[in-house]
Formats: sequence, structure tokens, C-alpha cells
Amino acid sequence: MFKLNLKRPLIVFDLETTGISISNDSIVEICCIKIFPDGSEQVKTQRINPGRPIPPENSAIHGITDADVADKPTFAMLAKEFALFMQGCDFAGFNSNKFDFPMLVEEFLRAGVEFDAENRKFIDAQRIYHTMEPRNLAAAYKFYCNQPLENAHSAEADTRATYEVLKAQVQHYDVMENNLDFLCKYSGQNNNVDLAGRMIYNPDGKEVFNFGKHRGKSVDEVLKNDTGYFKWMMDGDFSLDTKRRLTQIKLRGKFN
Repeated sequence: MFKLNLKRPLIVFDLETTGISISNDSIVEICCIKIFPDGSEQVKTQRINPGRPIPPENSAIHGITDADVADKPTFAMLAKEFALFMQGCDFAGFNSNKFDFPMLVEEFLRAGVEFDAENRKFIDAQRIYHTMEPRNLAAAYKFYCNQPLENAHSAEADTRATYEVLKAQVQHYDVMENNLDFLCKYSGQNNNVDLAGRMIYNPDGKEVFNFGKHRGKSVDEVLKNDTGYFKWMMDGDFSLDTKRRLTQIKLRGKFN
């Protein structure tokens, strides 16, 4: 049986949420499959009370209603448990680099639980798939695993399918190497300063803004010359992680 070449545990995970805003929405279900270097697995699936109504249009997608989570714990109640479960692990998901992982870190920050995102590898099976065969998870599962995806948008079904797709991708393409260093480089967004990609590293390794009127400009220079921009971002609809990273750069430069 094929298994990924791992040096430390890999968590393949999927989130179902109240919406797609990292800063304003919350998790309603999480599933993690923790794969150990010997190929053994530990599955952790949990529905979560988001502390806010789940819009009907989102319930129609993932099938989770307010009633389903009314008696479930909040993420803050589970944050330390999940942080411990994920300690020392790398991560993989489907569209996880752009959404699931930033959302997960945001929930940890809201709960006041320190979650170290440094020195982790982030594998995005969607990015590999869209590079090779641009489609969605159901099509990826059919293409790579030759099976229909049952119960799509159930966190556990999507997580299991993502893990099977990732293993099949490594076997399917000769260019793929069975190690997370390669997969992280191939699928990751390794030039992001913050998880949401509002700031990135330019080819010289300097932080630059990746949006808006200052796109491409040095973060240091903008903070120095446009003194109101920092406050505008801190008051704006940006993720806590983005604000934290921006604050670190500001403090490093000791701008007023």
C-alpha cells in the first residue's frame, strides 16, 4: 500500500464554516486525519458552535444548521486541545493555503491560544491539481481515484477524499517527489508574509504589499511615509494574523 514519505506527522484537514470571510466567519465543523510517518492514522472530527447564525445558503452547501451545533462546544473551548493535537505537524488540504489554514489560525487567535505557524509545511492538493488538471475536488477524486465523491461538503468525506487525491497525485505524475519539501514547494505559497497573502516577500526577500494602492511597495517604506495606513489596516476588515504581522513589522522599524 502506497504511503507518503513523512518525516513527522501530517494533518490533512477540512473546515466547514459560516461563510468565506476569514475575519468575520467561523468554523462549524473540522475534520483532521493525522497521518504518522509509519502510515498509521488518527481521525478527529468535531462540530463546533460558531457563536453566530449559519446563513441558510451555507447550510444548503454543507448541511449543517444552527440546530445541529446548538449544543456543541465553541472553538475557544477546544482550541488548546486542537493546538496540542496539531503540535509538530505539517498540514495538507484542498484550497487550504488560501482559506482553511488562515481561517484555522484566525480561530486560534480569537481564542487567545498561541498557535505556531512557523516551520510548518503547507501542502495544497488543489494547487497541484489545478496546475495539472484544473477542476474541483469531486472531479479530482474521480480523475485520480476513479470513484464518485459521496457526501461532498461533509468535512470528513472531503478530508478523506483530499488525502486519497494527494497520495494518488504523488503516484500519478513522474515529476512528483514523495517528500513534503518538494510538495510544499510545488503547492505552497511560500512567499506570503501573512497567511492571507496581503503582504508577500519580493524576489529580494523584502516585505511588500500585495493589494490596493500600495501593491508592490515596501511595507517598511509605506509605514514610514504614509502614517495613516497602519491605522487604516488595523481598523479595517483584515484578519488578525495580517494585523499581527503588520504590527511586528511596524515595531521592528519603530515607526511612529
